[in-house]
Amino acid sequence: MLYLHEVPENGGDTLFANMYAAYKALSEPMQSFLLELNALHSGRKNYGDYFGRAASDMHTGRFPDAEHSVVRTHLETGRGALYVNELFTDYIVGLAPQESGAMLAYLYKHIASLRFQCRFRWQKNSVAMWDNRCAQHMALWDYYPHTRSGYRMRIAGDRPFLQ
Repeated sequence: MLYLHEVPENGGDTLFANMYAAYKALSEPMQSFLLELNALHSGRKNYGDYFGRAASDMHTGRFPDAEHSVVRTHLETGRGALYVNELFTDYIVGLAPQESGAMLAYLYKHIASLRFQCRFRWQKNSVAMWDNRCAQHMALWDYYPHTRSGYRMRIAGDRPFLQ
């Protein structure tokens, strides 16, 4: 959940993408193939590559990582949702590096389709709430040098399970 009390006059929107819809739009053979796969998710791409931090800056001395299913089954709805993203997914476990790279590139392009997205235009005192288990979000940073400020609250949820 995000509450913004200060927003720029222009820009600063947030894009949300529906991962249920992105998964459902794939062919049945592709859905079946992806159901069997897990991916390694790591903080290296985000913290190291994007923000230039060294692993030694992390309190554990390494970037956090975890293995999750490529298709996450939502524990409350029972629906499948794609569970990969460009900032944290390193590779698909068990595939050759070229295969993993090609599959992830395809999925990232698929997820970015406008048919799965909505754009939230912030106004002062707006509140947005989403479920990270079945949605992706991206804040647009197109308002420099102005400010967008607020409070974010996260709810401790369930852990994705491996297929």
